[in-house]
Amino acid sequence: MTMKTVSKVTISLPSELLETAEREQEANGQTRSEFFRRLLEEHILQARERELAEQYRRGYLEFPETEEEIEQTRAMQKLIEWGPWE
Repeated sequence: MTMKTVSKVTISLPSELLETAEREQEANGQTRSEFFRRLLEEHILQARERELAEQYRRGYLEFPETEEEIEQTRAMQKLIEWGPWE
């Protein structure tokens, strides 16, 4: 089994924010560490997803679909609307 390296950190938060976080953490049955770790992991994941979406958008701006590709997509949508071929 691989042991994960864990580092302890100290952060400063406004009292109201910490109180709100602690209520949320307790309501979810998590430790303070679990709560903040989950929030940080989710934030990092969302940031990565936003970056990938932006790369995808830039790609389409740089290399937009051709009229032929758009027509092929429309034809496929019609086939899907018709249902199974059985």
